[in-house]
Amino acid sequence: MADAWGLVGTLWRARLIAPMRPDRYLRMGMAMRRAGLTATVGFAAAAQRCPDRAGLIDERGTLTWRQLDDRCDALGVALQQRNPDSGLPATVAVMCRNHRGFIEALVGANRIGADVVLLNTSFAGPAMAEVIERESAGRPITVIYDEEFTDTVERALRDIPNATRILAWTDSADSADSTDNADVTGSATATVDSLIEAHLGRRPQPASRKSDVILLTSGTTGAPKGAKRSAGSGGAGDLKAVLDRTPWRAEEPIVIAAPMFHAWGFSQLLFAALLACPIVTRRKFDPEATLALIDRHRATGLAVVPVMFDRIMDLPDDVRNRYSAKSLRFATASGSRMRPDVVTAFMDQFGDVIYNNYNATEAGMIATATPADLRAAPDTAGRPADGTELRILSADHREVADGEVGQIFVRSSTLFDGYTSGATKDFHDGFMASGDMGYLDAAGRLFVVGRDDEMIVSGGENVYPIEVEKTLAAHPGVAEAAVLGVDDEQYGQRLAAFVVLDKGASVEVDDLKQDVRDNLANYKVPRDITLLPALPRGSTGKILRNELRNRPG
Repeated sequence: MADAWGLVGTLWRARLIAPMRPDRYLRMGMAMRRAGLTATVGFAAAAQRCPDRAGLIDERGTLTWRQLDDRCDALGVALQQRNPDSGLPATVAVMCRNHRGFIEALVGANRIGADVVLLNTSFAGPAMAEVIERESAGRPITVIYDEEFTDTVERALRDIPNATRILAWTDSADSADSTDNADVTGSATATVDSLIEAHLGRRPQPASRKSDVILLTSGTTGAPKGAKRSAGSGGAGDLKAVLDRTPWRAEEPIVIAAPMFHAWGFSQLLFAALLACPIVTRRKFDPEATLALIDRHRATGLAVVPVMFDRIMDLPDDVRNRYSAKSLRFATASGSRMRPDVVTAFMDQFGDVIYNNYNATEAGMIATATPADLRAAPDTAGRPADGTELRILSADHREVADGEVGQIFVRSSTLFDGYTSGATKDFHDGFMASGDMGYLDAAGRLFVVGRDDEMIVSGGENVYPIEVEKTLAAHPGVAEAAVLGVDDEQYGQRLAAFVVLDKGASVEVDDLKQDVRDNLANYKVPRDITLLPALPRGSTGKILRNELRNRPG
């Protein structure tokens, strides 16, 4: 009973439960039942809660929640009708940036029971082909994509003759107008807009099966894997854990800059819909435009990947100072390590609003660092979320002492349903291996030191890249650094560092090595340091270490 009252109190504080006429709640319940208890059910509820308020604001303008809901229904009808033999497309792959077409494709496919695969917009044709072949398993495939990715999609579908192609975002009027007679063989290409227009006002037939949303792991050190999540994963406890830690408020705007195809951006999209928070987004991230959106729409929330904080703070002072962002209550990030100096600088200018989230595609939310945590330790991943347990284990699965590095294991209600290949993660005593190494401090705060497969063994000594990266980045002339291990005949591996200098800085490689030597053990000094104009990053902001490892020379 106490847990139930605690949940009610949390939902009341977040204004998800609010004074409304009983018939409004009844309509919300009926809409959710009709749409199905899927991952995207919040869109149906929001359309009944506040139908005529802004639901989505993108570069094409504003859609109310009712309009967005109707458009998702219409696309669902069109998808059902374009596969009359099967009754529904077995798999819908979505390769879109952040805009209404992404949401309409996701929600429309979800409502008709199609499995939805969210594709990384950085994929090349071969990588996309591999994912589509694996996830569709020979079943009918519909690919919904932005026009800029046409070449990639065509390469990926070269050996899949019956794939259906639908354009979600077009860059020219010709593309938008020549689509009404498209068929399922790919001889012509329909658009999301034309299909919605042709079926607006209709609702899809009830789904005969549950839809799975397939989220891809980042794949920065190998081929991305599909992680399957069911609609019930996490449930009310998960919602309570997020709302207790991060100050979301129902019906208040949030700017979502994080890519929605990635687990982090996807989760923020679903939370926004569930709380009927107007979703403000744009196709491509621009640091100044993001600040402008916050001020223009008085957004109380901002969802980013950490490198976006870097780009905002890299703006010239006179540009950044044009914007107050005073409406922000939280700026929440996940997906990669945040730079401690940037965290502090951002909060010094825009207030103590940053919430750092340690998440995994396979586990959902694991830990959150509040602004107070980040003021005390700017590089912490925070404390375990309510309902989540952490263990730091040695190689022989022994719990280690505070401050000692080990492998991070997690247990919660949000663990994934397994990879679509049938494989799963390593488990021990009900706890899942996160794939990361880290430690807990005496205050119970988690610190992540790197991936377990990134540990460098040089001359028999274990080195975690993050420790060397932090030391290099602390140099006054260094903007950021990445460290990895490369093969070495004598030592097995040696450390190689890739460093980006601050604008206008002039630093000698030998000075950087000496700085590391002055602060760390001698075996942690990189043998090779390469100066680069920028580090290669994927669309979620993670450093592409394989690209660094495979650099010529």
